Amino acid sequence: MKNEHLQSLPSVDKLLNARDIQVLKESFGRSLVTEAVRSVLNKERESILKNNNVQVSNYNDLTNKIENWLQTETSLMLQPVINATGVILHTNLGRAPLSKKAQEAIITISKDYNSLEYDLDLGQRGARGADVENLICRTTGSEDALVVNNNAAAVMLVLKSLADQRDVVISRGQLVEIGGGFRIPDVIKQSGVNLVEVGTTNRTHPHDYHQAITESHNNIALIMRAHHSNYNIVGFATEPNLQELVSIGLEHNIPVLDDLGSGTLLDTSNFGLAHEPMVQDSLNNGASLVCFSADKLLGGPQAGIIIGKKHLINELKNHPLARAMRADKLCIAALSATLLHYIKDEAIEKIPVWQMIAMDISTIKTRAQRVIDNVGGTLVDGLSTIGGGSLPGETIPTILVSLQVKSTVRFVQDMRNHKIIARIQDKQVMIDLRTVLPHHDDKLISVLSNLLSLHT
Repeated sequence: MKNEHLQSLPSVDKLLNARDIQVLKESFGRSLVTEAVRSVLNKERESILKNNNVQVSNYNDLTNKIENWLQTETSLMLQPVINATGVILHTNLGRAPLSKKAQEAIITISKDYNSLEYDLDLGQRGARGADVENLICRTTGSEDALVVNNNAAAVMLVLKSLADQRDVVISRGQLVEIGGGFRIPDVIKQSGVNLVEVGTTNRTHPHDYHQAITESHNNIALIMRAHHSNYNIVGFATEPNLQELVSIGLEHNIPVLDDLGSGTLLDTSNFGLAHEPMVQDSLNNGASLVCFSADKLLGGPQAGIIIGKKHLINELKNHPLARAMRADKLCIAALSATLLHYIKDEAIEKIPVWQMIAMDISTIKTRAQRVIDNVGGTLVDGLSTIGGGSLPGETIPTILVSLQVKSTVRFVQDMRNHKIIARIQDKQVMIDLRTVLPHHDDKLISVLSNLLSLHT
């Protein structure tokens, strides 16, 4: 029986010459379709050999399997999703969504040639990123700026350029690890820099820095401060503030690097949150260089931004690693558009991250009630979080849509199949409209309505 089933399978050539497969070749190309045919036939043979009572696929079944294989293999892994978790800067979901202007800037620049490194006035080679660096300086008050591909690269470039084979002093309480296993000590060591730890986990004093500098015999190139991006040290704890570190640096003629991690241009305390260190504050307090991310509280594309003293930024720009870490044209376009929102005093109205942070409870409740009116469920008081290594422990009151289903695990899996990410809490599926972009409300309602009809 198995031999009969095996013999009934068509050959690769016969399938490739079939009319329906010819149509697939026009869409996917002969090479990929041939691979699909061979893969499907191999699985059919394996199934026949393993099972005594296997049902042999007919021609239509084989064609459908071949088409499904092609669709799966050619689908993009990176997919847009709806974030209903209530985590605003969700690292796993791409952090900050871009404003409409930033999206338009990417499309405009990507569809044509552009003036990335060309001076239109002089008709000769220009400096990459000069315009966006000017915008950064305008928004922060910095002497100069440099954009690289992320904040980890920014820190590494500073260390490699200014402290290679020398010492960098940092408090033990700031040896942070953020998402993905990124650790400050590892970055420092990979930069060819000797890490000098001072103080203890919970308490570091100015005299600890003075002592380390004295004992180093002038080998310390930088004093570094790393912001507590995703944790708090509470209780019996203290460490010098940035102004104190700057004073120590001035006394010993050592630059101070302030790694803010997230970095914000707006005061988060105006939104009922704790005060996240502002980029402008670091400069005003005397930091020689400040590093921060562009895709967190700034609300732009992935990038690392370095600002500070012009002579130090020039050293970074001239280092060979700067080319390896530089931002591309799409990043520069989106970042420029994002920064213009700040210059125009429209960041809160135009940048999605700030729209979500500033969204009032009544707006969320109205949107949540619309979901309930269409699909059922109940309103529940809840909390949204900032995420993305920003404002650890800080939450914003919100209104959740609570759905009670037979199997929460299966339900959220089905939601993920429709590219919607929610959370399970108290054995119920919770939807937080704060992080659902308003133009997705209709899709959310439609998907939930269909799924609930299957899960009740």
